[in-house]
Amino acid sequence: MWEDLSVRIEKVDDYRWRIPREGKMRTDGMVYLDERMLNQIRQEQSLLQVKNVAHLPGIVGNSLGMPDIHWGYGFPIGGVAAFDLKKGIISPGGVGYDINCGVRLLRSGVERSEIRTRIKEIVDALFRNIPAGVGSRRKDLKLDEAQYRKVLLKGAEWAVKQGYGLGEDLEHIEEKGCIPGADPDLISQKAYERGRAQLGTLGSGNHFVEVGYVAEIYDQALASALGLSLDQVTVIVHTGSRGFGHQVCDDYIRVMLRAAEKYGIELPDKQLCCAPIQSPEGENYLAAMACAANFAFTNRQLITHWIRETFEQVMEIGPGKLQLQLVYDVCHNIAKIETHEVEGRKQRVCVHRKGATRSFAPNHPDIPAAYKKTGQPVLIPGDMGRCSYVLVGSQRAMRETFGSTCHGAGRVMSRHQAKKAARGRAVARELEDRGIYVRGASVATLVEEISEAYKDVSDVVEVVHAAGISKKVAKLKPMGVIKG
Repeated sequence: MWEDLSVRIEKVDDYRWRIPREGKMRTDGMVYLDERMLNQIRQEQSLLQVKNVAHLPGIVGNSLGMPDIHWGYGFPIGGVAAFDLKKGIISPGGVGYDINCGVRLLRSGVERSEIRTRIKEIVDALFRNIPAGVGSRRKDLKLDEAQYRKVLLKGAEWAVKQGYGLGEDLEHIEEKGCIPGADPDLISQKAYERGRAQLGTLGSGNHFVEVGYVAEIYDQALASALGLSLDQVTVIVHTGSRGFGHQVCDDYIRVMLRAAEKYGIELPDKQLCCAPIQSPEGENYLAAMACAANFAFTNRQLITHWIRETFEQVMEIGPGKLQLQLVYDVCHNIAKIETHEVEGRKQRVCVHRKGATRSFAPNHPDIPAAYKKTGQPVLIPGDMGRCSYVLVGSQRAMRETFGSTCHGAGRVMSRHQAKKAARGRAVARELEDRGIYVRGASVATLVEEISEAYKDVSDVVEVVHAAGISKKVAKLKPMGVIKG
């Protein structure tokens, strides 16, 4: 038995660790880690946050932590929890500030050898065409109020109807690129203003566009079903709802602080502020969150359009040869009403996934027809200097984690610690010496995002694969990256 501040931890097996129910906890915690990872996080707050979430009203199943777990606002990043719709709560801290931060993967019809000598040209063009960095704005996309509201209501469908993408793209996005129930009237003027010029921009921090290739295949049949082959060029887009989503979260944290007091909800941490799902405050947050999620889907769809244009211009080939097709797009920070089996019966629950990815099994009704036999594609990006992974969902995830798995590598250094560790280093030159050409909005961004600031994504992915909550399909390696 391990001691972690006020957290008791019991080993279940090599990849599962239980935080047993005690005191006012309503359920157990369960974290997916190997022993080395557990030792790394024993003295931080994320395990305590898993325990704290287990105190919340209406929680069903375990309070969960994925192997990329680290400290976050209220819930840990890498946290998953589901709540009964009648007795349970909704919490902005269980979704996060960057609502529907997510990842999409594009496959292509070209191979690594065809772009190896042109990667700098491609990355430089992407950097010109996709605004990146803190406060980045797009000057050539002017939306009036009516269009803005359609973005919030329709998500990626709005972008496709405006000519930014293909109809088939929508079939390969979680929820087809639109969370239902959005209500633009519940959005503050400040959120509207913060988001107005940020559609089609990458933002800052760990957000990126990465040009890479398929370096390894672990399951040939699954890879073929996903349209992936060795040495094939791929593109990953990682971004979210920008300042719009951040403001929505900020606005509703204030609402939820009052609501928790109003409804007499006892909180072990004020950052877990929440309201009953079936309350005006809870319903309003879900509707506002859907607006931000749809903003993010639209954002990634617009960026995808400009990626396609950039490749066609630089490579001087048409879309028929390029074949930049969407494999899938997944949410990382979201709360969704879903049907799951709880104690042997089907139940509608509200699943919070904060820094976690859906991992639905084969034949699940909510995944595209193209992936019914494979299970939902699971996209796990790493840091800019290592690799990323494609996996698929599993039945075990449906039984244990409400169809959830990890979302990335997970930070092990704060941005301040990363700057200190990289002092005096030429990060861009180090990466270029390893065959990875990087353009960042600032030198500070690259320094904050050094590989050492993150867990090794290969270790994280090995845990979820070995634990059976998702299955490895392919490894992708970067050739060029633009960072926010």
